[in-house]
Amino acid sequence: TLVPPPAVYALALGMAWWLEGRWSLGFVPGGVGRVLGWGLIGLGLVGFAWALAAIWGHHTTVNPYKAASSLVTRGPFAHSRNPIYVSDWFVYLGVTLLLGTAWPLLLAPLVWLTMRYGVIAHEEAHLLAKFDDEYRDYLARVRRWL
Repeated sequence: TLVPPPAVYALALGMAWWLEGRWSLGFVPGGVGRVLGWGLIGLGLVGFAWALAAIWGHHTTVNPYKAASSLVTRGPFAHSRNPIYVSDWFVYLGVTLLLGTAWPLLLAPLVWLTMRYGVIAHEEAHLLAKFDDEYRDYLARVRRWL
């Protein structure tokens, strides 16, 4: 993994906040927007906790810089190969609403590209090398995102 995954999202949100201070693309989210923003953040945190519980239940690591000791295919991993990153997107969108600026949406393609090729590609290569056919079967059954 080239970049710590949470740093990708945090850097983009920080950059969006900085850009908003110079060139405003702001909007007022209103009451519904704030509720939706907090709801998305909550959904992301619940998804993250569910994924962590599945990982810890298999006695393996969530740290992308350490080798996985087992392939987790249950819990949220039965529905997405990257449930933590899906959860991160929910948080990212929730924070976008709370910030009230379109900048995070404009930076989202860069975040996606960085995650897909700078993080996920490396993780998938590791899992394929370590679990081979078991991981190939998992790839055939479960989508990357949702």
